[in-house]
Amino acid sequence: MNAVFELLSTGHNLLLFTVGLPVIFAFAVWAAGKKDILRTAVTAVAGIVNLIFGCALYFAKAEIADTVKMTGFGLDIDILTDEFSALFIFLTAAAFSVIGIYCSAWLNSKKYAGLFMFYLFISLAMINGAFMCDSLGAMLFFWEGLLCTLFGMLLINNRENYKSAVKALTLSGIADLLMMLGIIITAYIGGSSNMSGLSGLEVKGAGIAGFACLMLGALGKSGCMPFHSWIPEAAGSAPAAFMAAFPGALEKLLGIYLGVRVMTQIYSVESGSAASIAVMTLGAVTLVCAVAMALIQKDMKKLLSYHAVSQVGYMVLGLGSALPVGIAGALFHMLNNVIYKSALFMIAGFMEKKLGTTDLRSFSGLFKKMPVTAVCFTVCGFSIAGVPGFNGFFSKELIFDAALESHCKLNYLFYALALVGAFMTAVSFLKMGRGAFSGKEQLPEKVKTADEKGLLLKLPIIVMSALCVVFGIFNSVAVDGWFACATGAEEKLGGWPHSALLVIISVCVLLLALADHIYGCKKTGKPINAADHIHYAPVLKQIYSAAEKGRFDPYNWINGIAQGFSFVCVKIEQGVSFVYDRAIPGIVKKTGDMLHRSDNGSLSRYLAGVLLGVAVAAVILLSKVL
Repeated sequence: MNAVFELLSTGHNLLLFTVGLPVIFAFAVWAAGKKDILRTAVTAVAGIVNLIFGCALYFAKAEIADTVKMTGFGLDIDILTDEFSALFIFLTAAAFSVIGIYCSAWLNSKKYAGLFMFYLFISLAMINGAFMCDSLGAMLFFWEGLLCTLFGMLLINNRENYKSAVKALTLSGIADLLMMLGIIITAYIGGSSNMSGLSGLEVKGAGIAGFACLMLGALGKSGCMPFHSWIPEAAGSAPAAFMAAFPGALEKLLGIYLGVRVMTQIYSVESGSAASIAVMTLGAVTLVCAVAMALIQKDMKKLLSYHAVSQVGYMVLGLGSALPVGIAGALFHMLNNVIYKSALFMIAGFMEKKLGTTDLRSFSGLFKKMPVTAVCFTVCGFSIAGVPGFNGFFSKELIFDAALESHCKLNYLFYALALVGAFMTAVSFLKMGRGAFSGKEQLPEKVKTADEKGLLLKLPIIVMSALCVVFGIFNSVAVDGWFACATGAEEKLGGWPHSALLVIISVCVLLLALADHIYGCKKTGKPINAADHIHYAPVLKQIYSAAEKGRFDPYNWINGIAQGFSFVCVKIEQGVSFVYDRAIPGIVKKTGDMLHRSDNGSLSRYLAGVLLGVAVAAVILLSKVL
């Protein structure tokens, strides 16, 4: 590892091997195309090589600072890889090494497999580049590159149904524009565009706009509200491999990374301040509203897509507390989300491969046919629901603790909303898990049997599911070891939660969710309909109806404003055309006709006209003289 670190210790080599090499591998997997074995082999080798680089950078515990001169005209890239950025490069490499193999295996026999993997490797290069940049301007270049690959992957094999790709481009583009504006403002008030030259800026005056724009740009990349609605729409049209890679993992890492930098390094945000409360409010709204929509879904991918948004809300809530325990909880929850959420999307993709659908109404009772998948789903479901002992439990408890300890009057409200989110998360996963794997066996039409054949599809799921248990048992490795560099915490935050009362409350919430599920099953007769009493409850029914029609979708608001503006512009253009094309020519014609009718050869009429003109001229002249 030391030799690898020495190789990477200059800026040119660092860019070459962590950005340039994935680009080379991108062309290699594209060239492999339909050769499934070769493409998967190249993906595996690339993942291992990238992981070695990531391990070397992080475990060396050394900083790399350099300037890479790209041209002779001052176009330079300032590189700064410290412990925190190196950690994210390592975590991204670890996630990619597993997700990449799954994606390649899922794409077997697909005509677009090579192009999809090409975009995936380019995305890895962009993410690595963003993590390494000290210059916010250079980071923005890599950040925007990821937007291009996102758009390309959503269009693959989906050109006829391009709405989700356009929606993703629009919402992510708006978030990126806000971040660009935030960079300009921050560089102006801080006197530097390098993160190493920015420290503790006050959130006041222009700093309010700079902080808000940077945070919205960062959290928008993570899928936080109000930039989230493309994710559920993509779940209906994008390949499951895309959902596992992007909303499930990679974008969360990049967005939370910058969010932590903004909160803890670039700006000075105190717990209980207006900035802190604003970020916590955004997190609370995101986690509750998104999980409420997940609760009523009956398609696995769409349900998971809303949970992908909701889980960001927990991260933002912890981050907004501006407390070491909250930041540690946000980072650990980010890691846990990458693990169990990507695994859950992989499971959905695996079942789609075997059954041809992820609609929970078309199958049930698959435990005997797919026992490994069922066990992995159970482990990941327990993790995301926060069952004690699993990794998600420990990160949620840290965030709950941070919500209560935050120095604001709304701390109990934030805690209560987080518990509501935990309740609905457990209810929705009970519905999905029991609907898919328990009860009488039922298969979709035209599907005669189901099996679990496909080692390369199952292995990544098993690995991620095992990590849910590993990071539950050894949570202090991540909390106190990996993320300590960003928290500034003096005490140990890992291990079993310090507050027994909060644990008891969390367990009671889970038991309440179980009781609600049992009640819903008895009322409707099917696990898949167990949340219908919430969906169709008075008041909630109307709210859900409006939400399903897109009334609360900011993208639709933007479209409405754009259409209204277009309507006004069209009417103005039509008015101008009417004046020039019809009104003025009509007036001229009418005047000419009137003059023509008055031209009848009468000398007395002509004389009267002359005298009238002379009189008018005389009046005007006298008014000027006098």
